[in-house]
Amino acid sequence: MRILTGLQPSGKLHVGNYFGAMEPAVNLQEKGEAFYFIANYHAMTTVRNPDELREFTRELAVDFLACGLDPERAVFFRQSDVPEVNELAWILSTVCPVSMLEKAHSYKDKTAKGISPNHGLFAYPVLMAADILLYDSNLVPVGKDQKQHLEMTRDLAGKVNEAYGEGTLVVPEPMIREGVAVVPGLDGQKMSKSYGNTLPLFGDEKPSKKLIMRIVTDSTPVEDPKPVDGSLILPLFRLFADDEAYRRMEEDHRNGGCGYGDFKKRLAEAYWDYFEPMRRRRTELLADPGYVDSVLAAGAEKARNAASLVMDRVRKAVGLA
Repeated sequence: MRILTGLQPSGKLHVGNYFGAMEPAVNLQEKGEAFYFIANYHAMTTVRNPDELREFTRELAVDFLACGLDPERAVFFRQSDVPEVNELAWILSTVCPVSMLEKAHSYKDKTAKGISPNHGLFAYPVLMAADILLYDSNLVPVGKDQKQHLEMTRDLAGKVNEAYGEGTLVVPEPMIREGVAVVPGLDGQKMSKSYGNTLPLFGDEKPSKKLIMRIVTDSTPVEDPKPVDGSLILPLFRLFADDEAYRRMEEDHRNGGCGYGDFKKRLAEAYWDYFEPMRRRRTELLADPGYVDSVLAAGAEKARNAASLVMDRVRKAVGLA
């Protein structure tokens, strides 16, 4: 069983990225043959500074390894190191109805936010389909927001198989992460760079803790009970604290006698302690850039070997070989 996941290097990673994508991906390494890639072609739709793209790509590689990705158990590579993905994307585009792309929620959402409606953004689902189909992926873990794109991938694989023969492409199955809660941002909305409400995954200690201390709370006096429903502190604390610490903070909310400043300090400490082992590993990786390069090079070779098998089959089926 081959499992595939990709992450975009579109900026500094935050806590929402970790719990929403990285932690689930790391946990899947033992479930099958895992292929994890850095989607730097996709990032080009929004990152136009080449130095930033290189920096974000490198940081994502380091951060993913620091968070537990094991290159002995997973194939880890840059999307751009496997150029066959663009060839397959073109083949898929020849069977892709324009109406399918016009219905994409992601395209509508991004253009509504003012992002330029370029072809890359419009054809994003086709490239994403190529990312998946290029490796004969069986399972693709996705959140609910990406479910439509995976349905498009399945549709495109079906159209190719219908036109050129059953088995030309493997039709993947979705692994919908129903249990993944939306990680709240510091303002109560979903944590997102576009909202400017993120808590960094690997930030400096004082600035990161200051962000937590700025969380807006109501004016309930210290001695009075604090509302549990609608709290911004409790759902974040649950991510980092053990069950007993969380139960105690919830009780302190209900009983009164503790102020929001105390709750924020507990949250800040729990957040900092949670990522301590990963920060240590990240420091080691930054001190050994050659290791990161070797991991990505080895991953690219394995990915290209797998991709070449698929493309040989596809080229013969469609008449290119």
